[in-house]
Amino acid sequence: MKKFSIVIAGGGSTFTPEIVLMLLNNLDRFPLRQLKFYDNNAKRQETIAKACEIIIRERAPEIKFSYTTDPATAFTDVDFVMAHIRVGLYAMRELDEKIPLKHGVVGQETCGAGGIAYGMRSIGGVLELVDYMEKYSPNAWMLNYSNPAAIVAEATRVLRPNSKILNICDMPIGTETQLAEIAGVGSRKDFVIRYYGLNHFGWWTDIRDKAGNDLMPKIKEYVKQHGYLPPSVLKDKDSVAWMDASWQETFIKVKDVYAIDPNTLPNTYLKYYFYPDYVVAHDNPNHTRANEVMEGREKMVFAEAEAIIKKGTAKDTHFHIGEHASYIVDLATAIAYNTKERMLLIVENKGAIPNFNYHAMVEIPCLVGSQGYEAINMGEIPTFQKALMEQQVGVEKLVVEAWIEKSYQKLWQALTLSKTIPSASVAKAVLDDLIVANKDYWTVK
Repeated sequence: MKKFSIVIAGGGSTFTPEIVLMLLNNLDRFPLRQLKFYDNNAKRQETIAKACEIIIRERAPEIKFSYTTDPATAFTDVDFVMAHIRVGLYAMRELDEKIPLKHGVVGQETCGAGGIAYGMRSIGGVLELVDYMEKYSPNAWMLNYSNPAAIVAEATRVLRPNSKILNICDMPIGTETQLAEIAGVGSRKDFVIRYYGLNHFGWWTDIRDKAGNDLMPKIKEYVKQHGYLPPSVLKDKDSVAWMDASWQETFIKVKDVYAIDPNTLPNTYLKYYFYPDYVVAHDNPNHTRANEVMEGREKMVFAEAEAIIKKGTAKDTHFHIGEHASYIVDLATAIAYNTKERMLLIVENKGAIPNFNYHAMVEIPCLVGSQGYEAINMGEIPTFQKALMEQQVGVEKLVVEAWIEKSYQKLWQALTLSKTIPSASVAKAVLDDLIVANKDYWTVK
């Protein structure tokens, strides 16, 4: 059986240990000969890498491991690039969230003004990775889950149309894990789903088990009362300790998002578009999600990595396999072994949703194999969803055009078009502040 070589681009990410553990846990179906980390932040990467080096040595010493900041070293002789980069780190995420809130509009990592700001930073970084891969390992596949995925996917469609890149998101996967618990099935992998939308902007229209039984009525009845907060949490309030307060609130708010269209089940992020006034009223403009992450996950992961390095062993590590990591391994396996597994991807529409923009990057189920993907036709969509998606895809396309053209005007248009922003004057005020904050990352004229 062939053994694969992988580079994780974003080696210093707090999610990297989860991916490493998932890879090690799946060596029977996806064997590795080499694993490399690449990051342009040497200090940050070194801590995560040294801890992961110990984990690999203890669990799979046959795998060759290395980490580097040199693109040629990182991208030479690889079969897959797993990319999850954050240009500007959490310091810039904090500004993405706090600047819009200062103006009374949604401040969020991937939605509205914050997502646009992050997208303007991310496009260049992801394109750089694609170019490194094509230069040093032209037969490799990139599995990209760098946010904001919708804007990044549109940029790769326009600017690297022939590249071997698949854009994915773990958010629906995490939600499906909760839906599986609500439905009383063992795993989200027992589902056959129909879903359509844009990234962080979509709807489940059908969920069945492998025998074809319709699970939607049972799930809907629960969601109507509790949102996506899982039954285990309702039964044992202490079990929610792993979940940040902002996510608890998001899962509960789903019941109000669901009420707008009870024929479907919504992506959690739709709350930012349907209830922006509620979101702003309940956010603390001085302490946002970025602060939660920096004070929580960021500190915990690096403390655990340092503890592993200090002890010289990872035998009692608190690192665990993440849901999003499992999806990445599933995707790599589907490509490597041509399994035709049904998976949600962000792909060019090309008629999969017949009454929607042909060139929009939509999130839909696809069959994945060695040649890439085959999109599954979702049929025509209702007026409500179609109109919302047309507006949002316009935002995403304008952001990419603004990046290409360095256009202030198109960025202003993108912000004005966003459903999270009430007027062109507010959009302009937010944009002017974001330009100052992103002076080291954006070029806008």
